[in-house]
Amino acid sequence: MSWTSTLLLLLIIAIGTYFQTVTGFGLAMIVIGINSAAGLTDMPFIASVVSLVSLVNSGVALPRHLHHIDWRLANTTLLGVIPASILGVVLLNFLNTQATSILELLLGCVISYGGITFALRPRQQKKISRLRSFFSVGFISGLCGGLFGIPGPPIIFHLYRQPISLTVTRNMLLLIFACTAFSRSLYELITIGFPKATLTTTLLAVPCVALVTLLTQRFPPPISVNAVRHITFATLILIGASLIVRSLSRLL
Repeated sequence: MSWTSTLLLLLIIAIGTYFQTVTGFGLAMIVIGINSAAGLTDMPFIASVVSLVSLVNSGVALPRHLHHIDWRLANTTLLGVIPASILGVVLLNFLNTQATSILELLLGCVISYGGITFALRPRQQKKISRLRSFFSVGFISGLCGGLFGIPGPPIIFHLYRQPISLTVTRNMLLLIFACTAFSRSLYELITIGFPKATLTTTLLAVPCVALVTLLTQRFPPPISVNAVRHITFATLILIGASLIVRSLSRLL
């Protein structure tokens, strides 16, 4: 990977970090989506980088908030997340060599779904869903996390519908994302290892993410958070739609 490509990728990561710092979501989808649409790097590479960056960030933030987690719901969800994330990596390696257009189509669908889901703003239920629903959603999220490094949309939508506090929801999401990233990263490390380029890009990305986060917090955007959210929704849907159209044009 050339230095030009690395710098462009770091710029994309900075943009994704900016949106995530303001809105609370979007880093993985924006980074992986723009990278794939631009054809900058292949899917396994960028998914590995995003997972490692996410794992570092979660590892720093999570230990202070473990007491704000509903462990009954979290453990049930993780029973689905962990095996599915490994299955997702296996599918990614297969599709990346055998069916890249199908992989791109699936990625476009996941990103478009994420943009639409976040725009809907789910309403809270009166009762907590059955445990089996947490397992099922966890499995789907783990599969998305293993395939694309994007576990967010299904589990975010499900948790925000539950009658639990926002603090518990956010920290459960942090735990689930950390376990997804850890599972897929550990599996990759054991089976194929991390190429030097992956580790180098990750080491460069971590301080980039930290710096952009600090600057964004210190100098918030001149427009409202809701306006930035709408921009993020539209960006995700456009990225997803472009990937879907491009992949379908190859398949048809």
